[in-house]
Amino acid sequence: MANTAIEAVDLFCGVGGLSYGLQQAGIVVRGGFDVDTACSHPYERNLGAKFFEKDVGAVEPKEVERLYSPDAVRLLAGCAPCQPFSNYSNGRESKTDPKWPLLYRFARLIRKLEPELVTMENVPNVVKHKVYHDFVQTLESKGYKVWAGTVKCQEYGLPQTRTRHVLLASKLGPISLIGPTHAGALRTVQDAIGHLPPISAGETHGNDPLHKAAGLSPLNLSRIRASRPGGTWRDWPEELVAKCHKKESGSTYPGVYGRMEWNAPSPTMTTQCHGFGNGRFGHPEQDRAISLREAALLQSFPEDYVFTRPDEPVSLTAVGRMIGNAVPPRLGEIIGQSLLEHVKALSSETTPDARRNAA
Repeated sequence: MANTAIEAVDLFCGVGGLSYGLQQAGIVVRGGFDVDTACSHPYERNLGAKFFEKDVGAVEPKEVERLYSPDAVRLLAGCAPCQPFSNYSNGRESKTDPKWPLLYRFARLIRKLEPELVTMENVPNVVKHKVYHDFVQTLESKGYKVWAGTVKCQEYGLPQTRTRHVLLASKLGPISLIGPTHAGALRTVQDAIGHLPPISAGETHGNDPLHKAAGLSPLNLSRIRASRPGGTWRDWPEELVAKCHKKESGSTYPGVYGRMEWNAPSPTMTTQCHGFGNGRFGHPEQDRAISLREAALLQSFPEDYVFTRPDEPVSLTAVGRMIGNAVPPRLGEIIGQSLLEHVKALSSETTPDARRNAA
């Protein structure tokens, strides 16, 4: 291949987790599309790439095509919001959810543009739904070779027990994800956040507005003080146990109101990971939930990643949503490395222009 430079356009780019990871791998990111206006500043500030505030369903193929250089190997990335496919939706296939058609909108752009490379990331449950299989069928009908599989992110250096479904597709030949990089040496909560200065519940550190922890009610302060790392609410005195957990229906949720462990990966970061009662999001030793900065580090964002404008107050809800919804940059980097290795291994000298003209 005469030119092995990959250029990416990121659909549903959010705050830029996937784009940042692709950049770290050596892929040029030309821009991202998303409807969330709050992501505009952090995306452009951290990536140095253009953010387009637009519904992917309204994006015209020519808007994407003009972002690529004429001789680039084009990558179209699209990690559609995963809520319709998540375990948190309790298996409901809600056709009324406005996020449901997003994979079809992604497929529409693939059919029109036929980029050399495609990647998609989502929750593992996505494979249980017709929209996913229609998406794969679209790729195969256009001549793509498809690799797809469940990825344990902790095996690739993420200090988090996050499991995701990753898809790679190429018009250039068979493709696959690189093998685990950290299978025998998992990164831990201690590795990721152990160096940060202590703060109290409800406090923001003076040197980092993102090192901000949610406040705790007197009852929840008593609960976290009664919690041990890796334990459950079953360790508490009877008077601290919530009524809902005493019911049979609530007894199967031992992970809520839990502390993380220093010497293990964290649980999966969610949009509400800054709340003590929303999962095992208690700090291993400080009496509080993890801060926004700690959540971002556990998602593998660098410590200087910017999520808000300098004059903008830091909202736990807004920034927590950005962090929890993001593709972890480390996973993006692994995807990028896999794509680069794939392209560099090709023996063909045919340029992308020549392939397009021959199509």
